[in-house]
Amino acid sequence: MTPSTTAPSTMAPAMSSPAAATSLAKSSADIVDTAVAAGSFKTLATALTAAGLVDTLKGPGPFTVFAPTDAAFAKLPAGTLETLLKEPKGKLAEILKYHVISGKVMAADVVKLNGQKVKTVQGAEISIQVTGGMVTLVDATGQKVNVVTTDIAASNGVIHVIDAVLLPTA
Repeated sequence: MTPSTTAPSTMAPAMSSPAAATSLAKSSADIVDTAVAAGSFKTLATALTAAGLVDTLKGPGPFTVFAPTDAAFAKLPAGTLETLLKEPKGKLAEILKYHVISGKVMAADVVKLNGQKVKTVQGAEISIQVTGGMVTLVDATGQKVNVVTTDIAASNGVIHVIDAVLLPTA
């Protein structure tokens, strides 16, 4: 996959809220600060801090982050997040790295990847499915996760919001 070197605000209309993406498109904040400012990624921020990954995602990048919202984390089975937070440098860190791709991949690029697999920073792959402009990611467990907002620009990459947590293994 070839990362985009430009930061167009092009989005598939069905994939994103243009107003939300436009209001954040000129962000000079890094990925972590942009996510924290959005207000719906408190669980992600807590998990990144616990796993020691904040400094990495504040680094130069560029990164593409498929960011699960607080509501997405709430869909995990009861007790899962608490268990992961007990040993954050292990499985939690692996799960979080599974949500990151090296390079800045904008929505216009993602929609061209239908049927392809992309390698995550964690090392495993996710599959991309595009149907009618909607992007769905398929994780290693076969779970389908929808991209609900795209192209939230950050100084060191881009965030695409997803509605569930991707899992690298069953």
